[in-house]
Amino acid sequence: MDALSPAGRTAPGPRRAVIVEECDNPSTSFFILPALASLGRPIARHSFADLPAPEELDGALVVLVRYAPTDWVRLIERTRHRLSGLVFFMDDDVLDPAASRGTPAHYRFKLWRLAARRRDWLWAQKAALWVSSPHLLEKYAAWKPRLVLPEDRPTPGQSPETAGERDVRRVFYHGTGSHNPDIRWLRPVIGSLLAARERIHFEIVGGRSVAKLYRRLPRVTVVHPMPWPAYRPFATLAGRHVGLAPQLDSPFNAARSHTKFFDITRSGAVGVYAPGSACAGVVEHGVDGLVVPMDPAAWVEAIARLAFDDALRADMLENARRKAREISWLARQGHERLFDAEGPEDA
Repeated sequence: MDALSPAGRTAPGPRRAVIVEECDNPSTSFFILPALASLGRPIARHSFADLPAPEELDGALVVLVRYAPTDWVRLIERTRHRLSGLVFFMDDDVLDPAASRGTPAHYRFKLWRLAARRRDWLWAQKAALWVSSPHLLEKYAAWKPRLVLPEDRPTPGQSPETAGERDVRRVFYHGTGSHNPDIRWLRPVIGSLLAARERIHFEIVGGRSVAKLYRRLPRVTVVHPMPWPAYRPFATLAGRHVGLAPQLDSPFNAARSHTKFFDITRSGAVGVYAPGSACAGVVEHGVDGLVVPMDPAAWVEAIARLAFDDALRADMLENARRKAREISWLARQGHERLFDAEGPEDA
């Protein structure tokens, strides 16, 4: 059955693609925009409150990015027969409330309100499911999902070169509230690292709780969370050397994709990654990054080695940039196949 057309009917290619997103965000930038570019059709982007007239959806492929907000649910119910197709994309396990245990309560409620409670509705609407990781592909196999690989497209005006001060080594971790367990795990690692190496400075993204957790450590900059359009140019500012991607073993982390590899490489840094993570699946240890067991002492040693061995880091950064281009090329190869996807069987 072709889930890109209602009731299993074969339909011509979409006239246009309509992206429904909360705001400009990394999920759309890494996954959806590159995938839809392969269609060669006009692309419109709409926020939750930005509802088009029903006739604007005639022959359109509607892609819900992570969430299915109420106003769009109602609009789609009225216009489903007019759509070329309906897709739900997720790059975290947002459809299973149990997967988000351990994340902040307000975030778990948001996932339930905008995603998990819509699971039966998406199935009834015969929405195609696009996912970002093999874990999600396997977990939701009954839905016949399609794997969307991320592609890294440079921000206009972005330079791939960085030039940090030679006497300072900047280590960073940029995560959101959903990474709180990893942020807490990282605290003693950074404490030991800063105590042993005075030339290392640490940068982390977070709100009050993160600032409180790290406030007693010297040479720590806590950057307030920012929207994706502001973060992208911020992440490319010169002067970062080592990017961190710790990942504890949890159902929520198991569903993550390898976009942190893109973030770290784009910043001009080389990453230290957790084994078993999606990033570790694309990184070759010692070649384009370091894959280090989640042992604090091992992370302190690996970060210091990478920070102060300039020749090693330069070689690995070149390799990482090459790897990022290769991954993006593979993503482009897979985008066209997305539009032949099958959806859930009729109940």
